[in-house]
Amino acid sequence: MKIDIWSMFIKPLWPLWLIIILLKLLTEILPDLKKMIRIKHKFSKIQQWHTDNELLYWLKGVKPWEFEEYVSRLYSNLGYKTERIGSGYDGGVDVIIEKDGIKQYIQCKKYITTTVGVKAIREFYGVLVDHASQSKGIFITTNIFSSEAVYFAQGKPIELIDGQKLVRLIRQLKPNTRW
Repeated sequence: MKIDIWSMFIKPLWPLWLIIILLKLLTEILPDLKKMIRIKHKFSKIQQWHTDNELLYWLKGVKPWEFEEYVSRLYSNLGYKTERIGSGYDGGVDVIIEKDGIKQYIQCKKYITTTVGVKAIREFYGVLVDHASQSKGIFITTNIFSSEAVYFAQGKPIELIDGQKLVRLIRQLKPNTRW
C-alpha cells in the first residue's frame, strides 16, 4: 500500500501551512519594517529644527547606526547612489557613495564631546589606500577635528566634514525633501 503524503498531510492542511509561512515571514520582515518606519519618521522631523545648533544637537542624540543611516540617506537625497555598510565589522567604511562613476568612501563618527584625532584620520587613510589608489574619502563627524587631524588630511584624498559643515550640507536640501 502506497502512502500519498500530498493527499494525507499537505493538501488538507494547506491553510495551516500558509499561516505558518506567513508568520515566519512576518517575524523576519516586521522588525526591519518597523525599524525603517521609525527611522523615516525620525529623519522627517529634521525639517522641524529651526537653528543649526538645534539640528546639530539632534544629530548628536541619535544612535551611531542611525547617524550612518542618516548620512547614507543625506547623500542619496543629494543625488548619489549609496550603500550603507556600517556595523561593528565594517572595515572602516560606513557608507559607499557613487556619482558620475566616481566611488567615495565615508566614515561616520557621531561624537558628542570627543574631538576626532589624527589617529582616526590615519586609520581611515589606510582604509582608503587599501580599497583603491584613486578612491576619495569623506570623514564625517558631529563634532570637530583636532588641528593635527586637519593637518594630516591636507594633500590627501580625504574631505573632513565637521558638525557645522554637515549642517550646511543638510541645509542644501529642499525643505520638503522626503527621507
